[in-house]
Amino acid sequence: MPSYTPFASTGTTDRPGIPGVPGIPSEPAHEHPSRLTVADELLTLLRDTTTEPRPDDQLEALTLAVAADLPVLLWGEPGIGKTAALTQLAEALELPLTTVIASVHEPSDFSGLPIVGDDPAEQGVPMAPPDWAVRLVRAGRGLLFLDELSTAPPAVQAALLRLVLERRIGSLQLPPGVRIVAAANPRGSAADGWELSPPLANRFVHLQWTHDHDVVIRGLGGTWPRATLPRLDPAKLPAAVDHARRAVCGLLTTRPALVHRLPSTETRRGGAWPSPRSWDMTIRLLAFAEAAGSSREVLSMLVRGAVGDGPGLELLACLDRMDLPDPEELLADPARADLPERGDRRQATLDGVVAAVRKRPDKARWDAAWALLVRALETGAPDLVVVPATTLATLRQEDWDVPEAIERLAGVVTLSRRADLSAEHAAARTADPVGAGR
Repeated sequence: MPSYTPFASTGTTDRPGIPGVPGIPSEPAHEHPSRLTVADELLTLLRDTTTEPRPDDQLEALTLAVAADLPVLLWGEPGIGKTAALTQLAEALELPLTTVIASVHEPSDFSGLPIVGDDPAEQGVPMAPPDWAVRLVRAGRGLLFLDELSTAPPAVQAALLRLVLERRIGSLQLPPGVRIVAAANPRGSAADGWELSPPLANRFVHLQWTHDHDVVIRGLGGTWPRATLPRLDPAKLPAAVDHARRAVCGLLTTRPALVHRLPSTETRRGGAWPSPRSWDMTIRLLAFAEAAGSSREVLSMLVRGAVGDGPGLELLACLDRMDLPDPEELLADPARADLPERGDRRQATLDGVVAAVRKRPDKARWDAAWALLVRALETGAPDLVVVPATTLATLRQEDWDVPEAIERLAGVVTLSRRADLSAEHAAARTADPVGAGR
């Protein structure tokens, strides 16, 4: 009886090939690609995005704080794009990104694990750092991203204190080239969230991370804004440091209560608040923003993120006063006066000029002030000169002739008064419609 082998390998079978089974040849992979291979190609196309230079205040503030080598904490709702922003920032700055989820680690992961040697009584017990810290030290540079900070329990937050401030993990010292950025969700939207402890919160620059509708739409279309390292002007560095120190010291001299003020509520203690440490960070941020020529919006984010909204706004007002032109210089040459463009600063400048005339009244100075008001009328919003002109008119002495400049301002002041009267009458009619019609 002849022997019979099922599915003998003849090479002519019509059955589909099964790799590893004799007699059934497998078909070439390139003729029938795997379904996952096609899926991977589609995923590659979806990940294919680009970046473009686009003004973005919060991204500039983040980049500036990272350049200043200060720990930054991004606050934002889940899914707002905090992690994506850090990934893109690391790529733009050419820094290797190391992500550590703080909430899933034990305190010993940041303070170091004890390693018992041959003779602990002689050698002690060293604290071994985790592997990611060793990799950062070997690289000499990098961006350490501490994610989900608000879901880390208090014991882990306590262990993070030394890492954030001194850059030490166990017996290991992180190199100066390592920057630290953290992210957190507000307690109301965090999974089992905790308020940050005041000592940990005071070590960060707190930035509120929100989404910009236009940025998101364009990014989903494939183009995201590009994070770039701010260009610091070498010629401005000494002046920037001096300007920052004078501003902070000037404010704290007149407002000593702001040197250290721990908030009364637990929630506010977990954010930005003033202390000698955070004021020192503020000086650094001011110097970097000044040297980079950053906008007021970026400067406001950084200052309020370091010392809180109230002290930060007071410091911004102090900076405005420092940057205003000297009233005496303006009165000395009104024809060549360079008045600020921004409305609030122009208003403050004109008020300062009137105050200078009030302090030392003189016919020539009074005339020069009117000339300045005319120049302000010609180069800016007319309503800004109404109050200074009204106040300046009250300073006239009997033997002073009325200057011609007053005639050019009279119409503006009269129109403003009529508008005020109309507004008062309209308010009266709204409050008492029956009586107004009598």
